[in-house]
Parts: sequence; structure tokens; C-alpha cells
Amino acid sequence: VQLVQSGYELRNPGASVKVSCKASGYTFTRYYINWVQQAPRQGLEWMGHIDPEDGRTQYAQKFQGRVTFTIDTSTSTAYVELSSLKSEDTAVYYCAILPLVWGQGTLVIVSS
Repeated sequence: VQLVQSGYELRNPGASVKVSCKASGYTFTRYYINWVQQAPRQGLEWMGHIDPEDGRTQYAQKFQGRVTFTIDTSTSTAYVELSSLKSEDTAVYYCAILPLVWGQGTLVIVSS
């Protein structure tokens, strides 16, 4: 079972970014894909999850409104899109099948 994420992203404040997470080694629709944020010098913060079977989502309150989870079952890929980026969104973003399987993380830097 493996989750492989897209690479480093640099964005200006106000822009959007979309991070991908490609799953392999298992039936994609079997497990929720979770997204977790780790800001500099901060702990891990759960952002929410998506059910690949039906696309239903759940967002942590902090991220509701500016974060969107989507999936493409044809490619076994999950996505997280963050809009209206702020410097505080600078972080490593992980996809995960909690608790044991994690992507390698994607660093997103928001800076002008």
C-alpha cells in the first residue's frame, strides 16, 4: 500500500494550490483518504477526509470554506485544493490512510 504525493509548490498569497495523492497497492475505494497539515514548528493537524467510494467529505472546522477534497477513481488519486492562500497556510500537507499509511508530504510555501 502506497500513497505518493505531488511535489513542492510555491504560491503567492491569494492564489490557490492543488496537491495530489496517488494510491496504489489496494482497492482505492476501501479506505478514507485523510489530509493532515503540519505547519512550521507545529504538530500535525487533521484537516478532514474523503470517502473514495462516494465522494462524501468531512472537514475540520478550521479548514471549512477554503479547502476542498476531491477524488478521481479512474486514477486512484485524491486531491486537496486550498484557495485564498495566506502565509499561515505554509506547511507540509500529508495524505494518509490513518493511522498507518502516509504519503511523503508536500511542502506548500505561500510567500510574496
